[in-house]
Amino acid sequence: MKKEMLLVIVSFFLMSLTAITGVNAIEETTKVITISKEKADITGDAKEEEIFLKGIPYQKDDSFLEKIYIELSASNGKKYTFPLESGTKAALQIVDLNNDGVKDVFASVLTGESEGIVQNYSYSVKNFVQTKLALPEPLEMDSHFLNGYKAEIKLTKTGQSYLFDLKDRQKYYKKLGLYSHGKLNEPTELTVNPFSSLQPIPVENNKIGLLGEQRITGIANADVIASVKSTWSYDHGHWKLEGTVVHKEQNK
Repeated sequence: MKKEMLLVIVSFFLMSLTAITGVNAIEETTKVITISKEKADITGDAKEEEIFLKGIPYQKDDSFLEKIYIELSASNGKKYTFPLESGTKAALQIVDLNNDGVKDVFASVLTGESEGIVQNYSYSVKNFVQTKLALPEPLEMDSHFLNGYKAEIKLTKTGQSYLFDLKDRQKYYKKLGLYSHGKLNEPTELTVNPFSSLQPIPVENNKIGLLGEQRITGIANADVIASVKSTWSYDHGHWKLEGTVVHKEQNK
């Protein structure tokens, strides 16, 4: 009986040792990369913080970052972490977005989806209080194909309408069955995509605003009909639309 118990104890010890070794091996193989590093006062105490944008590559595909996060080493000795979406690329900027006199953290992550979708994040750490800041929502639009190889886009916020002549794509549309003798076979909406880009830009009174860009696509992601750029400024706790520019994309 004593011999059997000894064998059980030894087996359990070996299994535990193997499990611990496996965990250590996983930890050792986890590769954390620093994408970028910034130094700035983002708490308002006149002392610089170190801000790191870091990522962990997906083991089967180094081009995709399975985890992305911001790590802040603050001047008060504490560390702050801001988790972001996974993706293929990420960028970090330090700007005062909410116009409170203290710089904020602004990050963008390209999600890796075929539509080129970008997720954006902004955080304030003023007075060492971690706060997620609101960002502008993509513009809503009513968009659809029209008879005669045309398309129309109407911006919900401004009421402005834009008409696009798509005769340069008629062979493509006819082949796919969208049109027959210049008439739509059935009502078809366009796809209004989220921001493919959102970048800080200078605006009036030495303040920082945002410039967003959205793609409007037809029957496929590659069928880009228009791009809509929107300019935003932060005003009394809200993002205010300052202007829009709509461009037709040429058929390639």
